[in-house]
Amino acid sequence: MEYREMPKLGVKVSLLGFGCMRLPLNKDGTINEARASKLIDLAYKSGVNYFDTAYPYHNEESERFLGKVLTEFPRESYYLTDKLPIWKVQSEEDAEKLFDEQLERCQTEYFDFYFLHAMDAERKEIMDKFNLYDFLSKKKSEGKIKHIGFSFHDTSEVLEQLVSKHKWDVVQLQINYWDWNEINAKSLYDVLVKYDIPCFVIEPV
Repeated sequence: MEYREMPKLGVKVSLLGFGCMRLPLNKDGTINEARASKLIDLAYKSGVNYFDTAYPYHNEESERFLGKVLTEFPRESYYLTDKLPIWKVQSEEDAEKLFDEQLERCQTEYFDFYFLHAMDAERKEIMDKFNLYDFLSKKKSEGKIKHIGFSFHDTSEVLEQLVSKHKWDVVQLQINYWDWNEINAKSLYDVLVKYDIPCFVIEPV
């Protein structure tokens, strides 16, 4: 397995991560836990040390499943990413409740990376209205989040508004050969280079 060292963050992450949005399914649409567990076990034993989930994945069952499977491995041996479902936040208290629920679902005391999920211009307004950047920073200071960031689906102009106003540890972008030009992913990546922010790639294929 190849790894990428990120000196600014003090982490060494496998080049290939394991996203838990499209796990094997049973005929009724639920997660086929036996097959999915084997995949995660194989990935881990092959050197993958980065696992990514989110509140809505698999009808809100991805977090619970991943949390259960990862208890088989030493907590310090992998990086766990989760994301705040910002569309469900209607108050600052909602963010706290959702975060605590995610910790419980994932059976962990902290997230290595915690993101605002699928940020765009509309969700930036929600972030500002309910002080969600301050919320993430507070959880980071408490040790419940190691690194803060967001996943992103909008224009380079909106991205620059986000990264110029606050300090972020990492940003997730959708980058692949098609989207490099189709959604001008290159312009998004260039923004992160400009502000010296590490990029985690989603939807690579």
